Amino acid sequence: MASIPCTFQIPFTSKPVNSLPSLPKLSSKFLGSQKTLSWSRPSRIGPSNGSRTQCWFKFGKNGVDAEGAGIYGSQGRDDFDRDDVEQYFNYMGMLAVEGSYDKMEALLNQNIHPVDILLMLAASEGDKPKIEELLRAGAKYDVKDADGRTALERAVNEEIKDFILGFFVQKA
Repeated sequence: MASIPCTFQIPFTSKPVNSLPSLPKLSSKFLGSQKTLSWSRPSRIGPSNGSRTQCWFKFGKNGVDAEGAGIYGSQGRDDFDRDDVEQYFNYMGMLAVEGSYDKMEALLNQNIHPVDILLMLAASEGDKPKIEELLRAGAKYDVKDADGRTALERAVNEEIKDFILGFFVQKA
């Protein structure tokens, strides 16, 4: 099950109240809570505006299916764009290594679909989870860059090449 920290806000007023306010009614279908919500008075140090609790939400058909919930693996080719390439370039530290966006911009200016560029970058980094996500989305491993290299030829090692090719063998 996915665990998402969440905060419930309980409004407080500065006017004195003779009775305690009722707790908010929650319409969310969460499965459980680590702490129960309770009434607490503001401390003299500073006002309190709510209680924190950790909730377990039911995602997907059986509560654990991230793909069915659209969290992972449900993207298609056209769900990836230039921003995704730039974010991955930054996330993997390629900007720090390269020193500029020139390499990324060169790939984007070659009229290669962003999902295929991401596959080339992920293969060069050996990022298996990202490679799998991209292949499920429809990335093509045989698209060539300006140097004539494909994602397979950019792969960091033979294990990554086999992983990419094995995905298509399993799919067929």
